[in-house]
Parts: sequence; C-alpha cells; structure tokens
Amino acid sequence: MTIERRTVLLLAGALGVAIGAGQAVAQDKIRVGELNSYKTFPAFLEPYRKGWQLALDETNAAGGLLGKQVEIVSRDDNGNPGEAVRVAEELLSRERVSFLIGTFPSNIGLAVADFAKQKKVLFIAAEPLTDKIVWEQGNRYTFRLRPSTYMQTAMLIPDAAKLPAKRWAIVYPNYEYGQSATAAFKRLLKEKRADVEFVAEQAPPLGKIEAGAVAEALAAAKPDAIFSSLFGPDLQKFVREGNLRGLFKDRAVFNLLAGEPEYLDPLKDETPPGWYVTGYPWEAIDTPEHKKFVAAYRAKWNDYPRLGSIVGYATVQSFVAAVKKAGSVETEKLVEAMKGLQLGTPIGAITYRPIDHQATMGAYVGKLAVKNGQGVMVDWYFADGAKFLPSDAEVLKLRPREGS
Repeated sequence: MTIERRTVLLLAGALGVAIGAGQAVAQDKIRVGELNSYKTFPAFLEPYRKGWQLALDETNAAGGLLGKQVEIVSRDDNGNPGEAVRVAEELLSRERVSFLIGTFPSNIGLAVADFAKQKKVLFIAAEPLTDKIVWEQGNRYTFRLRPSTYMQTAMLIPDAAKLPAKRWAIVYPNYEYGQSATAAFKRLLKEKRADVEFVAEQAPPLGKIEAGAVAEALAAAKPDAIFSSLFGPDLQKFVREGNLRGLFKDRAVFNLLAGEPEYLDPLKDETPPGWYVTGYPWEAIDTPEHKKFVAAYRAKWNDYPRLGSIVGYATVQSFVAAVKKAGSVETEKLVEAMKGLQLGTPIGAITYRPIDHQATMGAYVGKLAVKNGQGVMVDWYFADGAKFLPSDAEVLKLRPREGS
C-alpha cells in the first residue's frame, strides 16, 4: 500500500468516526428547530424567548423526553418570508431538527406553513394570527397555538354591537393580519348590526404609519367609533397623534392586542382610557396555574411576564405533550398526536382541534385605564377560545380537504 493511499484511508476512517460521533451526539438529544423575527419585533419576542427557555429548562430538569434531553436550535428569520424559508431549510438539513416551531408575523407564518407542507414536517405556529394558516391555506403538518385574528375579533364584537354607534372608521396595518382583522370585524359586526356603516378606512404599511395624517383622515369622516388592529410602534404613534387631535374624545375605540403589556408598557400615561381591547392583565390573574408560572418566571428572569412569555412557554408545553402522546418524534406520529391534543397552560386548558388544527387558547377582554402612570386592563374577563370559533360546517367550507 502506498503512503498516499494509506493516508487517504486513514483520513477517511477518521472522518467516518467524526461523522459517527456527530450523529451519536445528535441522537442523544431531541432537537427542535425554532425561528422567529427577534430583531424585527423585540418587544414581543424577547419575552417569548424567555418563556420557551423557561419551559425547556423545566422539561429537561424533569428528565427530558423519551429519555433524552431536548435542545431548541433557534434562528432569526429577519422578518422576511424568503429568509424564513431558507432558515427553516437550514434547520432541517444542517441542524437535523425533528420539527419546527415559532414565527410571528402572519406572512412569515404562512410561508413556513407552506414549507412544512412541502417537506412534510410538523410545524407548530406559535404567534402568527392569520386565519389562513388553519383555514384557506391550512395543511396536514401545520398547527397554530395563539387565538387567531378571527377569534380575537369575535371576542370584541359583543361589546361593539351593544353600542349605539352606527358610523365606524377602521385603521389597520396593511398586511395579512390587519387585512384579516378588518374583514372579520366588518362581517361579524354586520351580522349583529345590519344598520352599521363603515365611513373611513386607513391602511398604512406595517411600521411606516404617518400617524398624524391617519388621525386627521379618520376624524374628518366623523365616525361614531373606531376599530383598530395597530400594534407596536405604529400603535404608539397613532395613540399620541390621536390624543393630540382629540380623535378619541367621546368616541369608542376597539383595538386588538392593545391590552398586552408589550404594547401597553411603552404608552405609560398616554394610554387612552376606555378603549376596548384584548390583552393580558398578568398582575391580576390569580389562578393557581398562573401564579405558579409567574413565580417561576420571576425567579428565572427577575422580570414579570408579557403575553409573549405565555405563548413561548405554551409552545414548548405543546410539543412536549405531543411527543409524549406519540412516543416518538416521527413526523406522521406527531401529526396524529397533535390532532385533539389536550394540555394545560398558565392561562387554562387548551385543545388542538382535529378539524382545523387551531388551539382553543383564550384571551382576556377588557378596557384600558391608567394607574400610577402606567396603562393597565380593567373590567376584564377571560374569553374561552373554543366559544369564538366558527362551526365545523363553516370550517369545512374554508379549509381544503387535503389540509386535514
């Protein structure tokens, strides 16, 4: 044997040992791929990350899953659908994860859901609110945790329908989430109140609102009430300009998500009192499950939880329950386990509906107020998500049969 050939064989053998060792390391853990827009939406997603890290630590401290420790391989998708698909592919092919979790904006959630369908891999969509992800574009491999745009809009409709207001103005971020929220609000309110009319509509690009001009345009229409699905910095700017112009004086305002601490905290004493919102009044929820979660979260992070914290925590709870039920990380077994999966979360028990893969997680509904210079939710109640979903017959019309 020549020296060159012997060297090649030795190197090949060494490489084989290295590859085998790498595979052995990977097999010693259950690897989960997580992707999200951390740089783009830090207010929500940093608490979300802390939530899933807490749940992951608790899972591993309790012995992990299937006798193995669990590792979450996390990547930033830079708030871009194309980048999200590239990252998802990298997580599967290079990192050898068993399934995917995460995403925040609706357009990115839809892109990763389509990727999951093509690659036939489980995807638990943690954050995106778009209705399409479980209905029109639903697929066998995608399940969604958070209460959807439709669900949270439906939770506000009873109070909106009770008002004498007939003339409504609408403002929303011009992408999938805002468009879906607007369409749902119009339809659901019309079903309750045939006499209402929509007299103005403003749809600024996400993150690029010209809040003064938007507020003036809405005021010019002289609406009786306003429906908004703005959030984050767009919401802050809209509130500030609306307050300056008296837009909200003697006028009811309904806003999805505005009661979440992520978006209330920056408003401080500018918080507009009386707005009807969905949110998370963490400091006032006194159930044993929630108190236990808050205590553990504070002990780990020396901070109070936001809604993102709940979602991140419950996302890990969901895949932990699914793997235990399936007794495997094989995709098809996990998909079957997710259908009808039941588990408890810090804000109550949920079920992933077999018919559309939507979880029945609820939300808190109430009004905004200012206490000690900080925005809070008052007069709130918990809305059970299962009560704010369309019937099975309606879902069958919306969801493609191949999406089962």
